[in-house]
Order: sequence, then C-alpha cells, then structure tokens
Amino acid sequence: MQFLQTADWQIGMKAAATGGAAAAVRAARLEAAARVVAISADFLLVAGDTFEDNAVDRALVQQTGEILSRFRGPVYLLPGNHDPLQPGSVWEHPVWKQYGNLHVVREPQAYAVPGGTLIAAPLCETHSRRDPTLKLVDIPRPEGPVVAMSHGTVEGIDADTEHHPISRDACVRAGAQYLALGHWHSTSLYPDAAGVVRMAYCGTQETTKFGERDSGNALLVRLADGVPAIERIHTGVLSWVSMEEEVKAVGDMARLRDRVAVLPERALVRLEVRGLLHAAEADLLRQLTDMRARFLHFAMDANGLRPVAEDGWEELLPAGAVRLAARQLRERASQGDAVAAEALLELQALAAQVGA
Repeated sequence: MQFLQTADWQIGMKAAATGGAAAAVRAARLEAAARVVAISADFLLVAGDTFEDNAVDRALVQQTGEILSRFRGPVYLLPGNHDPLQPGSVWEHPVWKQYGNLHVVREPQAYAVPGGTLIAAPLCETHSRRDPTLKLVDIPRPEGPVVAMSHGTVEGIDADTEHHPISRDACVRAGAQYLALGHWHSTSLYPDAAGVVRMAYCGTQETTKFGERDSGNALLVRLADGVPAIERIHTGVLSWVSMEEEVKAVGDMARLRDRVAVLPERALVRLEVRGLLHAAEADLLRQLTDMRARFLHFAMDANGLRPVAEDGWEELLPAGAVRLAARQLRERASQGDAVAAEALLELQALAAQVGA
C-alpha cells in the first residue's frame, strides 16, 4: 500500500498580513495543490481544512475540486475544523459529485482502498473538547491493513488551543497501522514505543505565515507488513524568510546586504536589524530598503539600529543648518532618543551618498 497524505490547504485564506502580496500568496496555495496531485500514489488523503472556511467563494471550490480530480487515483477528503461538515458548507457543492474519484467523508465509515482499508470520520463543528478519533474505534472493517485519518491537536502540543484533542495512543486504539493527521501546519512525526512512526502531521502544502517550522510538505507513506515508511516531499512554491541580524563591525552591513540580495524573487522577507551602524556603511541601510521591490513582500525593522558616534562624517553634509542638525541629533541619540537615532541614520546615509 502506498498513499499520499496532505492537509490544511486552506484555500481562500485572506493572507492580509502580507499586504500587496496577498493575491500572490493565495494563488501559490493553488499552485502547490497542483504539485501535490501530480505525485504518484495509490490514493490521496486530504486530512482536513481543505478550505479556509465554509464561506469560500464557490468558484474557488469548483477550481479546487478540479485540481483534486487530476490525481490519478481515489481522493478522500475529510471535513476539518475550518470547513466542518454542516448545512450550507463547501461540501454541498456539486463539484464533489462531478468527478468519480473524489470522495468526501460524510460519516464515520470504512473505505476499501488499494492494499487495505481506510477508516475516517468527519468533523462537524469548529470547536470541540472531544477526541475525534474516538469515532474511529467502532467502525467495522475487514481483516487486513488499516489506515486511519483524522483532524485535531495531538495531546501535549499546546494546552491552550487543544480543541479536537487527539490522544497519543489514538492509532493503536483505532486498530490502525497508521493515522494520517491534519490541523497543525508543520510536518511532525510521532514514533511509538518501538520507534516506528505510526501517526504524523504532513503539514500544510504551502506555508501560510512566517514562523512555521517545517511546512510546505506532503507525505508519501508506504505500508509494508504493517510497518509505515514515510517520505517527506516538498510542495511549497514560495520562500518565507525571517532574519534577525545584529551588526557590529564594519563589513557586517555589507554581508547582510549581500545575503538578502541572493534571496529568490518569489520570497516574503521579514528582516529585523539591530546593533551599530558605522557612518561609512550608512548607505547600505538604504540599499536594503530599496530591495523591497525585488520580493513579493519585504518588511524591515531597523528600530534597534543605532549610529556609531564617529567624528568627521558630518563634514560631508552641506554646511549650515543640516550639519548643525546632525551634531544635535547625534547628541540626543547618544542619550537614548530613538527618534533622533532614526533621523541620524538617514543623515548618515545622505552623507555617505555625498561622500561617494
């Protein structure tokens, strides 16, 4: 038995935090979904949250169904906590009956799949304190290999958000050889007492935000003699880059500029720079800022950057009020005035340009 596990596509997410890149981020989720269905396997499990919510535009539901129909085998879709099986939900759309290989899990039941049996039960509410895998235990199934699918939070991940809690022994309790999970966006594997991974989150097919540890993946699972072998396949199309950098010595800013310059254009970049900026490298800060046009999204926080109190650089500025202002700002910045420090950085960049 060989199957593909994916989850948490969250098609229709707003991506508002990415500003002008939001449309590109939403489109990338569909592009990554197309990458998933192009992978060869006996069948495909979509372990919940295919959609951001049940209010997703119905044209987008149709498009998603068409993408899923391209998979060369049966597809089993589990309603999750974002898109629970409810009256008026996305699961009432006619696209799910339009293609014969698409199967929406509408009740706790067993499905005959190539090489064995799949057991699954849909989520019917957004929040619950009940373990959704309890519904798997009493599902009748024939003899042979069993794969289970569910959606929720494995105990111990985060007590504050532990809705739809899933026990660590859920796979064994359900009488399955493997439990495919959705809900958490980072790929996470859970070995049993013998060290065999029988329960795993594949993570979302495309990263949804900064800080996701290991997202943008699908899992190819091979089950032989009751033992799963798992292969992680990267499906994400965008690069989400978070950088926290401290600069101190001359040359640090240039090296940072060069690192940012080689990032891929289809990147969303979040950069925090702190430390000391030498007057000779002040224009490098402006060069970093000017790079924003290269990327889908670029946000830089330089509030922790302070100008080095070096003598002489003010002489590069025009004589008179500008030069006097620079000296006054340097004095105020040395006393901890953040606004003065920011203004001084701008003047140092100007001085660097004049000196050039």
